[in-house]
Amino acid sequence: MLVATHPGNFHADEVFAVATLELALGRFDLVRTRDRDAHGAADLRVDVGLRTDPASGDFDHHQKGGAGERENGIRFASFGLVWREHGVALAGSEEAARAVDERLVQGVDANDTGQTISTSLVEDVRPMTVSGLVAAMNPAWDEELDQAAEDARFGEAVALARGILERELAGAAAFDRARQLVRDAIGRATDPRVVELEGNMPWREAVVTQAPEALFVVYPKSRGWGLQAVPVQLGGFGNRKDLPAAWAGLADEELAAVTGVADAQFAHAARFYAAAASRDGVLALLEQALADD
Repeated sequence: MLVATHPGNFHADEVFAVATLELALGRFDLVRTRDRDAHGAADLRVDVGLRTDPASGDFDHHQKGGAGERENGIRFASFGLVWREHGVALAGSEEAARAVDERLVQGVDANDTGQTISTSLVEDVRPMTVSGLVAAMNPAWDEELDQAAEDARFGEAVALARGILERELAGAAAFDRARQLVRDAIGRATDPRVVELEGNMPWREAVVTQAPEALFVVYPKSRGWGLQAVPVQLGGFGNRKDLPAAWAGLADEELAAVTGVADAQFAHAARFYAAAASRDGVLALLEQALADD
């Protein structure tokens, strides 16, 4: 199989698009060229060709009118077009594919199509993005490379992108597994204010959206047990119920003295997290937290 894309400076959208194709299709030959005959001879075209049609192997967004946009208004670049075609198969479910699209793909597409989706709150500080990281792998303005060296740089960028994608896919799959476990825990809760999990796993989305009465989550950690307040909303720092103010910032003997729980270990100053060495200890902390006014 032969895949074609453009030469010269590369961008995150075609780099991640090629990396996605590698994961989806396995090994293939890649040509970076502006020659239209070479494009026509390729099986797939990424970021070139002025056409969007997976059936014909075309994943470009530079044609007049672009290649469409998502419901939220973020336009598709080549990464998003390839992900739309192969994401579900790679991620294993529509939910997992959508999660990767939201966390990674849309930001890359927005950057390439000239859409600002975030701004810095600190003047003159521009946090590095994955698009910026890929862009930094291009030759400097006064660095002269031949075609082979440029292609090698592109290959390095694709390898980096592939590694990022592999971790995102693994994380999305793990999140999928956790989602069902959390739903099961919500279903078996005897007190709707408390969700007890089998392990330290991603729980916020399921609990916030599906357990409206839940105030606290408890779970075993690698060492000890955790007690965590349920946030009011996803991405926010406010809690449905704070942990007791008297615990804030205390640890070990000081926290044990205030709570009467001998194996109490730590309480965060922001009153959203506490820990104990045992399940009995964390449940004792939980009982006090529920009763605290």
